[in-house]
Amino acid sequence: MHTFPLAHSIYLFDLPLLIVLISLVYSATRFDQWGAILREALRWGLRLAMFLVTICVILYVLHLLT
Repeated sequence: MHTFPLAHSIYLFDLPLLIVLISLVYSATRFDQWGAILREALRWGLRLAMFLVTICVILYVLHLLT
């Protein structure tokens, strides 16, 4: 029995919100102006998302190999 939609709902709904919030808070600790905060939050959020996607792809490939 596969529980794919229910088991992965945390990744679809909560993870993007957490990435946005973490990026904004991290950027706000480094900069004072909103323009700089938003620019850095976007860059940092993209790097964080790419890191997480890379980890997921590696784990998926390892899963296929086993």
